[in-house]
Amino acid sequence: MTLQSELDSLLHSARVPGLARDHAALLDALDLGSSGGKRFRPWLVTTVHAAFDGEQPEPVVDAVAAATELLHTAFVIHDDVIDNDDTRRGRSSVPGLFRSDAAELGTAPDDRDTYSRAGAILAGDLALAAAIRAVATCGADAATTHRLLDLLDATLHASAAGELADVRLALSPEMPGAEEAIAVTEHKTAVYSFVLPLQAGAVLAGADDAAVRALGEIGRCLGIAFQLHDDVMAIFGDPAETGKDPLGDLREGKRTPLMVHASQTDAWARIAPHLGDPELTEAAASAVREALQECGSRHHIEDLAEGHLTVAREHARSLGLECSLLEPLVEQAWRMTPTALTRAAQVGAA
Repeated sequence: MTLQSELDSLLHSARVPGLARDHAALLDALDLGSSGGKRFRPWLVTTVHAAFDGEQPEPVVDAVAAATELLHTAFVIHDDVIDNDDTRRGRSSVPGLFRSDAAELGTAPDDRDTYSRAGAILAGDLALAAAIRAVATCGADAATTHRLLDLLDATLHASAAGELADVRLALSPEMPGAEEAIAVTEHKTAVYSFVLPLQAGAVLAGADDAAVRALGEIGRCLGIAFQLHDDVMAIFGDPAETGKDPLGDLREGKRTPLMVHASQTDAWARIAPHLGDPELTEAAASAVREALQECGSRHHIEDLAEGHLTVAREHARSLGLECSLLEPLVEQAWRMTPTALTRAAQVGAA
């Protein structure tokens, strides 16, 4: 079964005939939110399970792998609500879809925000519920399922705290310290995107606690490196490749480690007035990019990401996972080439 088929099965498991129009709108939103992307999280689950000679039946592994992608879907939808983003991956986001739906319904312009937020929050909730259900009913034995649910529960708490901290820091007039900014990066991204799928694959395979902990450290370092790279690309990258608004993080005033470092340099006076400016122009953003480059902040963050990658690589080498897991993942996530993780699109093939 392909990953998309597994996702569709989990997301289209019920019907609401009395409100068919509204339920169909939610399902359309879930289809949009769960399509596309790199899909490396399910690949991590299946790759680690295989690396540890796991013997779980294919449907069990597929269900847990799909759950990690559904969790990502839920968080992305909710994140777009929080950030007021109507685009995602170069196309309409789920909130944007509901905004368009509101316009087609003839909703007053002033009320479209309400409908957009409501629809997206509800769609994200359905994706989250489907992820939990996929793990709870995956078919593994009770002890393994309980361990997986513990991982999922810890992930939800860490990610929620990381997201709230990200919003809090963006609204604060003060710049956080480097340690707090990295902690947000770890909890908002690393835990659910890397730690969870790596450890879930190991738990499914019956790996011992030491191996599960080691994979958690690999995931933590990979996730931090990934987010640091993403922060740089969000400002300096090609929107056609990143699928992101290159002005988004600046307009939202994101207190990323990139900005924290810049705030400690002489270039900050040129950058600070534009951080959090909702009317930021491309010309002003270009000046910010130039300042970030000249003051060494971009180089510093790229070096920091590489340092975390090095630590992850050392841990992966100790588990014999450098070639089978880490290198293909880095190729996919960092260089955005589509060939490395074809396994992610067909989780039941191996």
